[in-house]
Order: sequence, then structure tokens, then C-alpha cells
Amino acid sequence: MPYHIIEAQQFDKEILFKLFEKADKFRMKINNCLGGKILATIFYEPSTRTRLSFESAMLKLGGLIISTENAKEFSSAIKGESIEDTIRVISPYCDCIVIRHYEEGAAKKASEVSDIPVINAGDGKGQHPTQALLDVYTIYREFGKIDNLKIAMVGDLANGRTVRSLCYLLGKCGKDNEIIFVSPEHLKMKDDILDFLRKKDVGFTEASDLKKILPETDIVYMTRIQKERISKEDYEKAKGKFIINRDNFHLINKNARIMHPLPRVDEIQLTLQIENEDSRVAYFRQAENGLYIRMALLEFVING
Repeated sequence: MPYHIIEAQQFDKEILFKLFEKADKFRMKINNCLGGKILATIFYEPSTRTRLSFESAMLKLGGLIISTENAKEFSSAIKGESIEDTIRVISPYCDCIVIRHYEEGAAKKASEVSDIPVINAGDGKGQHPTQALLDVYTIYREFGKIDNLKIAMVGDLANGRTVRSLCYLLGKCGKDNEIIFVSPEHLKMKDDILDFLRKKDVGFTEASDLKKILPETDIVYMTRIQKERISKEDYEKAKGKFIINRDNFHLINKNARIMHPLPRVDEIQLTLQIENEDSRVAYFRQAENGLYIRMALLEFVING
């Protein structure tokens, strides 16, 4: 049976650290372990980092790519083909499928009809498990641990699949972490995540004053307001409410890190010099880490 990656809570700590180790090895020396294998990237929503890092990872490991950048318009979906039929057609062409879709649960539907591994690259407001994977890998590389950290998650927490997935992974695989949720009142983290954290005994609080919590956090995980998933009125109410800029950057602990899944809009406004020279700025290292952890993941699911 193929090993599908559908949700972040599939990973346990043992698998995480095996993937971290493999990613570190690929960072030092890349080999041809996926030579002759083919990856299909099927994206029904826009993507830069996720699609290109998966494709780059596959190519660097000696594999090949078949791809559609905008499957919503440039595939048979526009003719009404179901996701299940699309996957049935594509799976004999390749050895692994990476799929992003605008509907929550689409990746699970795809996995149920696929004889090859399916990797969820984001499904609507649902999950983005490989983003969570690269996030915890980044935390591990920056801090040497994924335990006993205080993490502020800031922005659109109701619609952000990255923060949802990260909560699942930190809750399952980390110990003694504390999460502070900072969001507009109408975009708060949903109850299913809060219930999960309670079951895992992960401490969390909700806050509305970003300046107040900045000095006490190890990680400030910023996210953009998901304009495409909310009404214009809700977007205008939330836009520009929580920003990291020169007025509050100095409040962040010198040993802390600022992370962001990207793309950013206006929620981080720092100079190029700060971004290039200040070790607290981790989001570009975070994006680069996505390449190596996705190499490790592809090798894991394709070669077993």
C-alpha cells in the first residue's frame, strides 16, 4: 500500500527526526536516489514555494517532473472531471502525486483512489502538512529542539491551514510547548484545534496585544490575512491589525525567531538590511528548508 501524506498528525516524533536527519544529509550531499522516478504536481490553487520546492527537490534527486500549474483552468477539471477520475488517470503516469486543491478534503479523496503516494500540498482551509513539516524542521535547526518553546501564532488563524497543521504537529510531537494565539476577533483559531491542544495537554492562551507578547516569545509565527477566503468587509476589518515593523521589532527577544510561511503582504515591514543581517529573521531560511525536507519526504514515500 502507498504511504500518503494527508495530515500533519500522521507524523510521529520518530519519523520526524528520521526526516530531519535525511534532510541534513541532503543539505550536505545530494544523490541520485530518485533517478528514473516521476513526480506529478497538480495544483488547483496558486503556489510558488510549495510547487517549485517539490519540483526542485525531485529534479535534484535525479527524478523527473510532469506538472500543471493551474489545474483548475488548464486540466479536465474545467470540463467537470472529478478529482477521483483525474487521479485515476494520472497515477499510472508517475510514481508520486503532489496535489493542492481549493476544497478541504480533496487530498484525502485523491488518496482513496490512488495506487501511488499522494502528498497534500494544501487543501482549502484544511491542512498543509508539508508546510508544518518544514516549520518544525526550521524550529529544530534554529533552536536544536522542538520542545519547551513559547510560540505566538499571529494573523488569520481561522483560515490559515499552515497554523492549523503546525498546531497538530507541535501538539503531537512536542513537549511542554506553549502557544499564544493573536488574531482579530473574527478570525480566531477554531475550536477543533483548541480541543486537540487540550487533549494533548498543550498550554495555550489568546491575546489581542501583539506588543505585549513579543518580549516573552521564542517564535513569532506571522501569517497573512487570507483575503481570498473571507468577505471584503472581514478583510478590511483585519487588514494591517498585526504588523512587525521598526516600531515593535526591538521588543522581540534577541534569541527569538520570526517565521512566516509566505507570501507576506503587509504584516512584516522590515528593512532589507535587517532581513539580511539580523538572526531573528528566519522566514527565508524557513523557505529554503522546505527544499531539503521535501527531498527527504519524497525519498521516504517513493523509495519506502
